[in-house]
Amino acid sequence: MKPTHTRREFVKKTSLIAGTLATLPFVSKSQHVNTSVDDAIKVALVGCGDRGTGAAMQALLTKQNVKLVAMADAFRDRIDRCFNALTDSENEDGNVSDRVAVPEENKFVGFDAYKKAIPLADVVILTTPPGFRPIHFEEAVRLGKHAFMEKPVATDPAGIKRILDAAIIARQKKLNVVVGLQRHYQNSYRELYKKFKDGAIGDIVSAQAWWNSEGVWVNPRKYNQTEMEYQMRNWYYFNWLCGDHIVEQHIHNIDVINWFKGSYPVKAQGMGGREVRKGKDFGEIFDHHYVEFTYADGTILNSQCRHIKDTMSKVDELIIGTKGNIYFGAANITDRKGKVLYQYDRTKENNPYQTEHDELFAAIAKKEYKFDDTGNGARSTMTAILGRMATYSGKIVEFEKALNSGLSLMPAQFDFNASPPVVPNADGLYPVAVPGVTNYNS
Repeated sequence: MKPTHTRREFVKKTSLIAGTLATLPFVSKSQHVNTSVDDAIKVALVGCGDRGTGAAMQALLTKQNVKLVAMADAFRDRIDRCFNALTDSENEDGNVSDRVAVPEENKFVGFDAYKKAIPLADVVILTTPPGFRPIHFEEAVRLGKHAFMEKPVATDPAGIKRILDAAIIARQKKLNVVVGLQRHYQNSYRELYKKFKDGAIGDIVSAQAWWNSEGVWVNPRKYNQTEMEYQMRNWYYFNWLCGDHIVEQHIHNIDVINWFKGSYPVKAQGMGGREVRKGKDFGEIFDHHYVEFTYADGTILNSQCRHIKDTMSKVDELIIGTKGNIYFGAANITDRKGKVLYQYDRTKENNPYQTEHDELFAAIAKKEYKFDDTGNGARSTMTAILGRMATYSGKIVEFEKALNSGLSLMPAQFDFNASPPVVPNADGLYPVAVPGVTNYNS
């Protein structure tokens, strides 16, 4: 993916593709001391796909004495691939093989694998498909573990409520939690935020956000796969697992606007559908969304995301203020006539994916309670879910009403022979939301 004005200098050595759970971001080399597991900060990785591999690598590249001691995934092949990548002494981003201390008996497979891995660690990395995030986070908090969890943190309102409830307990236990909305850890965004808080653009009048790209991978159905396994292998195309790309990807851009606004929309309305990406290989999600989010003060965020090949690619954010504008991709601030008032020095840009882990593990090593990303992660995820509900229904959907709706997309049973929440018809096609027919307000 090569969107304009995004993925700046820190991604020159990155293997990012659209859909960050399918990524292995570039991580910087670091020096560390090889000490025993008993003295180390012990880490359990729950979710061993490409994003989980990248997150584990970044945790192991921090300056602290960190050891990976347990791995969990629904599929054994993902554990093996992840383990091989982490123990590869020829990895160009750094050799962390001496920090991988995962014996065979600590490699856990299945839907309940997380219950066996989490107790062995001080810190958990939660990087499964996001539908599982609430139950995994609840278990981590129950056992008193610090956490790094990828965004989004849920795929439905019921999951968001579970995350928010667990967050209360996490605060009581003073557990550090970082959510993978990495723009909060990126130098240019942090500097732009400081300028904004100092009044550089005045009050926010409106905002725009984009995540337009060609889309992501597809894994063909294999002979003898159960429906549950097929959907797990193709999690991006099923809402109970992914939440649609407005939730899984576009949350990044939506979250930036929430961050600078210091609040979350009160309602949303929009449009979307499946114009190009159709057929039984693409599950139930839309290929485009356009949402008008309204904040309590009347400010409007116009948000668009699209997965269609050979169309304009753009992943960016723009805030328009009474005195000037912030162009996040360009990392600058202009006056209302376009004159650049501030330009961030690109030579000072960092790799925010690495910084997330550097700062988290530094705080844990110092026994400091410093990070509480959960509330914002949950509400920005809910904002994206609100957008999906608006585009699926074609109606105005209110934030608080949706949050408290109790709507759950999760299956009744986690088992490879169980039936997922949606199944194909005789032609192999899945049910798809229809604006004007799908209704969340009843």
